[in-house]
Amino acid sequence: YGGVVPEIASRKHIEAIYALADLHLSLSIPGKTMEVFGSSWGDYISRVKDNWESTVTGADTVLIAGDISWCMNLEEGLEDFRFLDSLPGKKIILKGNHDYWWATKKKSDEFFEKYSLNTLNILHNNTYTAGDFAICGTRGWFNDESQQNTVGGTAVDYQKIVNREAMRLKMSLEDGKRLQNEAAARGDSSDWCHHL
Repeated sequence: YGGVVPEIASRKHIEAIYALADLHLSLSIPGKTMEVFGSSWGDYISRVKDNWESTVTGADTVLIAGDISWCMNLEEGLEDFRFLDSLPGKKIILKGNHDYWWATKKKSDEFFEKYSLNTLNILHNNTYTAGDFAICGTRGWFNDESQQNTVGGTAVDYQKIVNREAMRLKMSLEDGKRLQNEAAARGDSSDWCHHL
């Protein structure tokens, strides 16, 4: 469960940036709980909530780097998204290999707006800012072919996935550069953009 990078915590522009992944929420699908994987997962949703609320403030940003929910579509995951939205801080969500609910950014944004999920943001071919940091990214994937068979079996074209995600990362970084140039044109500090 994320930690504070001292340099970030000492900045006056934001409180902190945290990162975590693999929540595998199942509030919408109670039978799909991670608790079947052993005692270390026992009551994990309550533990995530308690730790989050004791650590993260409303001024903080939390990067959620994939595997957010077991749901198969946005509507099915509504309770999982409501849970995340109820927690403090701005959330920036990236796709994981188990996020079958993932839709286009536009559809996700419309869904979040429809249900007033105001703290959830999809990072997909774009950039968000937190203080003077630009947050860019994409879904990670295995670069080592020997590990690629752990997800999806042999029917998956892994090189196609790697190439697509490399293209999306480039788009996200280019968007970050655009924001940096816009800040410079406004006369904002030249050290505005630190990519995470």
